[in-house]
Amino acid sequence: MLRILKTRIQQKYRTMSYPDGPPPELPARFTGRPVINHATCQSGCDLCIAACPVHAIHMSLETEGPVINTGRCIFCRACEKACPASVIHFGQEYRLATSPRNELFVKAGSPDHGPARHELAVKLFNRSLKLRQVSAGGCNACEADSNVLGTLAWDMGRFGIQFVASPRHADGLLITGPVTENMKLALEKTYAAVPDPKIVIAVGACAIAGGPYVDHPEQHNGASDVVRIDLYIPGCPPHPLTILDGLLRFTGRIG
Repeated sequence: MLRILKTRIQQKYRTMSYPDGPPPELPARFTGRPVINHATCQSGCDLCIAACPVHAIHMSLETEGPVINTGRCIFCRACEKACPASVIHFGQEYRLATSPRNELFVKAGSPDHGPARHELAVKLFNRSLKLRQVSAGGCNACEADSNVLGTLAWDMGRFGIQFVASPRHADGLLITGPVTENMKLALEKTYAAVPDPKIVIAVGACAIAGGPYVDHPEQHNGASDVVRIDLYIPGCPPHPLTILDGLLRFTGRIG
């Protein structure tokens, strides 16, 4: 026991200071929110649209440039590589989460990040938010990046945010995966078991819009056709920092 205490003292404090301090350093290969430069777009070439494997891009009549649906985007950067004029650029902006679904669409002139604040979550769950995680047919990447928030370094429990075993003890659901046909009923029953008022968070491209499985007949293109979504956290998978930032902005813990 003394050896354990001595080791713990030597380890010192391991939890990151974010959000009181700077966010943790992101890897050089991190792919964040896209930025569209309409001034250089050669309207009509459509090479970015052809390159996108999940049909997340369309051309805007308003800006005469591409619009990227970050909810469907898998952040593969194929569009960035295909564009001859460097119109599309993926930076390191990790604040991808948004409450209004229309804010998932990024075009020329879009802000750095969309609003995630949710008045019900701020009013009722600002100090304590218990979530039941539902893996609705995902590949476990989004699940892994969600679960890592419970580790010592991230410790989302310090904000009162925790995963619980039973939906009857939860304030809402955190859903990952495209909602396969075999998981649809399970998701509906889990949602019904959460007491009102409740919130639902969709994490990852699959849970938002089907991801790489979009329009496959054995899945439902995300959770929105089954339950009402209150917060969208894009990514394939989203970085743990993106998820934590979304949860904190959702509950009003940060601006």
